[in-house]
Amino acid sequence: MEGEWKQRRGKAVNHWGKMMNDELAAISGKYEELVGKLQERFGIANEEVKNHVDGFKQLVEQLKASNAKLAKAQKALGKQKKANRKPAKSKPPAKKRIRSRRIG
Repeated sequence: MEGEWKQRRGKAVNHWGKMMNDELAAISGKYEELVGKLQERFGIANEEVKNHVDGFKQLVEQLKASNAKLAKAQKALGKQKKANRKPAKSKPPAKKRIRSRRIG
């Protein structure tokens, strides 16, 4: 959890609205600290908090997997669109103008 905590912190703020952003920043994704802070804030049993945190972790992982699939599909669609484009008509090269020199 610690590695991607900054990204997950925003989701956690939305998920556990009563917790302050500063508290989540101080936790830095440490599992036991998060469990302790949630237990203290909401007054629920340790096991129940762990279930909530584990469920949140699963939700984040599912979102990451969905985002990866979406990015892959968008990339494939972009390649498909590029392949289906008609090639641009090539114009003949412009004729060079020959300048005559005046002597004299």
